[in-house]
Amino acid sequence: MADINIIEEQLHGHDHHDDGHDHHDDHHGDKYQSSLVDSYLFSMDHKNIAKQFLITGMFWAVIGSAMSILFRLQLGFPDADLSWLQPLLGGWIEINEQGQGVLAQDFYYALVTMHGTIIVFFVLTAGLSGTFSNLLIPLQIGARDMASPLMNMLSYWFFFLAGVVLFISLFLNTGPFSGGWTAYPPLSELPQASDGSKAGATMWLLSLVFFVVSVLLGGINYITTVLNMRTKGMSLFRMPLTIWAFLVTAILGLLSFPVIASGFFMVLFDRSLGTSFFLNEIFVAGEALTDRVGGSSLLYQHLFWFLGHPEVYIIILPAMGIVSEVLSVHSRKPIFGYKAMVFSILAIGVLSFLVWAHHMYMSGVNPFISNIFVLFTLIIAVPSAVKVFNWIATIWGGNLRFNSASLFSIGFVSMFISGGLTGIFLGNSVVDIQQHDTYFVVAHFHVVMGVAAFFGMFAGVYHWFPRMFGRFMNETLGKIHFWGTMISAYLVFGPMHYLGMAGVPRRYYSFEYFENFSQFDAMNAFITIAAILGFLFQVVFIVNFFYSIYRGRKQTDMNPWGATTLEWTAPINAGHGNWPGEIPEVHRWPYDLSRYEDEEFVMQTVPLKEGEVDGGH
Repeated sequence: MADINIIEEQLHGHDHHDDGHDHHDDHHGDKYQSSLVDSYLFSMDHKNIAKQFLITGMFWAVIGSAMSILFRLQLGFPDADLSWLQPLLGGWIEINEQGQGVLAQDFYYALVTMHGTIIVFFVLTAGLSGTFSNLLIPLQIGARDMASPLMNMLSYWFFFLAGVVLFISLFLNTGPFSGGWTAYPPLSELPQASDGSKAGATMWLLSLVFFVVSVLLGGINYITTVLNMRTKGMSLFRMPLTIWAFLVTAILGLLSFPVIASGFFMVLFDRSLGTSFFLNEIFVAGEALTDRVGGSSLLYQHLFWFLGHPEVYIIILPAMGIVSEVLSVHSRKPIFGYKAMVFSILAIGVLSFLVWAHHMYMSGVNPFISNIFVLFTLIIAVPSAVKVFNWIATIWGGNLRFNSASLFSIGFVSMFISGGLTGIFLGNSVVDIQQHDTYFVVAHFHVVMGVAAFFGMFAGVYHWFPRMFGRFMNETLGKIHFWGTMISAYLVFGPMHYLGMAGVPRRYYSFEYFENFSQFDAMNAFITIAAILGFLFQVVFIVNFFYSIYRGRKQTDMNPWGATTLEWTAPINAGHGNWPGEIPEVHRWPYDLSRYEDEEFVMQTVPLKEGEVDGGH
């Protein structure tokens, strides 16, 4: 116990005066369990920080999704009277000549911008990676906590601060930033460009800078913890695929986010100090800005997409790791091709830095350069295809449990295949000339990294909910949530592919003056209705989540799913430090499921039998 006390003192970082008596446990209980502020608000326990990331991410998911419903109302029902929204949205609902309430055009673009920013960064990056990296890395590698619990806590609070700054910008007189979530110059640089380019743009940039700090603090911690704090016997090739995914995700974040942070600072300098990093020979309302010369807006695009494409994999890799784990456990089979899965994660990590300019085929880059990026874009499909094949092979012939976690994992594979196939079209620079900035692009990335990543997150929440809260979520509500979400997602984004192939451009407030696009009014209305239904099914999840925290069926078995990894060896509702006694020692790989006739599963902590070969080697 003395060794554990010393470790816990290091973890908690508080003074413990030794007077010859072992009273550490009482001191620990008083300070870290009875105090609400220390236990929850400013907790340094990775499990509590994971819950903070998750619940904050859910808050932002509701706001971001509600924004998408608002602009879908405009697209689906442009003639509808929205004056009933005026008490909530105030001046953003304007009264037209017919006396009807309509969405203000400036606010439409602000909604599109905020929706993208919130979902990509605050939900799918922080909510997904922040939650599961925090929850699972120490538990699955056999560590008492992160390498630096203080830095871990600060990573959450910088994320929270970024959210506060962005949230305040929603209430500015001139409105939040409306220049698109990519913040291309000149809209992000010139306050006179539009109302949404005034104070809202500055606050957007500050918010994202705080967010980058959060990602870097978390990423340094995740990498250090995985490389230095694995328990005895936990070699790299005995780590679950979740840990591999979180490790590579953290490395991607550490290498790519500082690049866009430099871009954001340069935009702030251009806005505030009169520099011209990204502006050259600009005219605004007929007036030439003669002092803004020598910059290149193309440079900003390179900086943004050097983050933006790794960001796609920062979002999808944690979901891939979660799905690999959940499918294996609930198929009662070892993951198919463990080492191939590891190397495909590493290959995706490397290749994700070599494809950024496929977002820039139409920006004026040299066509020869485009050819190189076409090649790498098609090559990165190979490790993704390896993963899809291995997931299907894992399910094949398995004794599959059709519960909420496994259904969302299977749904993830379905979405990833559907969205990935359309990526082959967009990855070709010639085909992209036709599809660029149409609804085909919207459909592609929403399916492959939006909905699919959400499915991975939902699978993780349903699977590890007992580990987080000591209770189970309601399975009936979980299945309603799955089928409702799955069907409505395809009903929303399926027709969008057709709209894109017909040339319908994205980011347009209205199509009423375009005779060739107004023929799709009925399809737009259909998409909007499906989106509203999809949003309502997420309300089912939120009700289930918070109800189950307090009223869900209690967990009685320490390992309810019959899994093999270390997080299920810790006590139910484990305190800070995870294991009360010795940290468990690892003897085998993490997927010994249905390997022996007399044993359905063998935990990683069980020593190898005489003559037995470790499955991971």
